[in-house]
Amino acid sequence: MSGSYAVKESFLTLQGEGAQAGRRAVFIRFSGCNLWNGLERDRMGAVCQFCDTDFVGLGGDGGGRFTASQLATHAKNLWRQGLCESASLPAPASRPFVVLTGGEPLLQVDTDLIQALKSHDFIIAVETNGTRPMIEGIDWVCMSPKAGAALALKKGNEIKLIWPQTDIDIEALESLDFTHYLIQPMDNDEARQNLEEAVAFVMQRPLWRLSLQTHKMIGLK
Repeated sequence: MSGSYAVKESFLTLQGEGAQAGRRAVFIRFSGCNLWNGLERDRMGAVCQFCDTDFVGLGGDGGGRFTASQLATHAKNLWRQGLCESASLPAPASRPFVVLTGGEPLLQVDTDLIQALKSHDFIIAVETNGTRPMIEGIDWVCMSPKAGAALALKKGNEIKLIWPQTDIDIEALESLDFTHYLIQPMDNDEARQNLEEAVAFVMQRPLWRLSLQTHKMIGLK
């Protein structure tokens, strides 16, 4: 619904994954996804069965329902937390950075929100499953494809492939117009084996790089 956004949670942290790992970032996690409803009883029947994120409802820290202006202002206030007075650096290094994630953020993100965030000078990143059309004005596109879900996106900045996934076409992904190709071991009961398989994957296919969830390693959200 244009102009009204359901947000599960929002917070200031370091980006823990992918090509932007280690970067100071405001995260806005939107409620809802088109590949799983977020209910454990329905997980095994979903297209995406391995999500490790709670994106249901509005009850997380910094969650709620916002207008575009309210959400952009809220994001800017989060960004300002803890900044030292001498933190100003030449642009774009000093510009605020926001990550729109989910769930699937592109079910809700629209031009009104992009314009509101841009009015606060945000660099805007999105983490998407790739099944929805991209919104003009987003600066960094991270696509995490899921086996069995048709892709609407054919280009972006990074592909982050969670591994293992059966029946996913690696060659088709490599033919898309992305700059960074990252493979990330799935966080489940077989995490060690998944890591070993991801390392072996990169050794066999040097287009790809290994991505780890460093925020979990150091205790960040």
